[in-house]
Amino acid sequence: MKKRVVVTGIGIVSPNGIGQETFTQALKQGISGLRHFPELEALEFGCQVGGIPDISQSTFKSWLELYNLITASQMIQYAVIAGLEAWTDAGFKIPETPDSPPDYDTGAIIGTGIGTIDIYGERIIPITNQKIIKKLRSTIVEHSMLSGGSATLSSILGLGNRLSANSSACNTGTESIIEAFERIQSGKALRMMAGASEPYSPWHWSPFDAMRVTTRSFNQEPSKASRPMSATASGFVPSSGAGMLILEELETARQRNAPIYAEILGGFINSGGQRNGGSMTAPSSEGVIRCIHGALENANAEPQEIDLISGHLSSTMADPLEISNWSLALNRKGKDFPYINATKSLVGHTIGAAGVIETIAALMEMKNSFIHPSLNCEDLHPDIARILSPERIPHQAINNININCFAKASFGFGDVNSCIIFKKL
Repeated sequence: MKKRVVVTGIGIVSPNGIGQETFTQALKQGISGLRHFPELEALEFGCQVGGIPDISQSTFKSWLELYNLITASQMIQYAVIAGLEAWTDAGFKIPETPDSPPDYDTGAIIGTGIGTIDIYGERIIPITNQKIIKKLRSTIVEHSMLSGGSATLSSILGLGNRLSANSSACNTGTESIIEAFERIQSGKALRMMAGASEPYSPWHWSPFDAMRVTTRSFNQEPSKASRPMSATASGFVPSSGAGMLILEELETARQRNAPIYAEILGGFINSGGQRNGGSMTAPSSEGVIRCIHGALENANAEPQEIDLISGHLSSTMADPLEISNWSLALNRKGKDFPYINATKSLVGHTIGAAGVIETIAALMEMKNSFIHPSLNCEDLHPDIARILSPERIPHQAINNININCFAKASFGFGDVNSCIIFKKL
């Protein structure tokens, strides 16, 4: 018999807020975390705006110092801060010493899209090229490996179940949640930490700049740069951050009176195979629709149950196609279309971490009975306006609204897709 799985802990490191409380208030107030970076201007980037979290005030920053992580990749630092918040939010204590017995019932799947390129660009490559390899410390591998997020959190918390890192471009964060959900559902773990983390570095963002998929139109107006669903969208805004969830078997969570944010009803992961309109950089509508249908079937949910869609919506030419795919998959349009919002309008595109950060935003909306605004889409793309009623896209926060069920989907380079259905318990 399949186990029921719930979310019992949340941790967030976002450009517009560190920690649940600050992040939630930023969502409600429509506060953008995007700004102009002189470093990118000096490097002659076309897109000189983005989002970088400020972790200096985090209550968990002392753990970075305690575990000698100040020189680790930002990907690992963000993962640790978000992971420890999620862990304590779920009601667990952080072991005071590394001698605590391992927890064989709990594991972690923490992904990343691009990975630890910051530490390679800043230290590993320059020091290697200068032939002074001895200056690379003995911790260099653990501070730069792609599985550094899950491995480091295991070191701090003693996690003894599956530990791994997944990577599937912008699909990574949502995929990690589904993989962790399936592990608990199958009885292979009682709890899993699931999420993703993405660092900032110019080496991380320059390939996207070279592709001209990032906006170049709003360098002096950063808060206007991310424009999902807008007729004047001109590319996404790169960003960095992390989000972590504690997923837990329902029975165990109830036994310990854990906080429960929502139940995961089901999820689905697939690929469009880069056929029928899909490519390395564009989604196949057939694959996306199949993914949404697969998630609904796995969740035993009906399209009419969906109150809110947390969109992937990235301010690119794919936005109208995404809305069309949702409409076809759910057979809903006009005023019957669910509410939909775009968290990227507030925080930018955090690549591998996007799916989990956007999931956390939707969980906060469900918990606090509001829908956050999507910025900069007052000039709605005409192809989107033909599908749904504009009122289904809030420009100001909608308060005192019950969200009983929401869908989160992500789509990534390689024509990869994932979709999860959450329901209030």
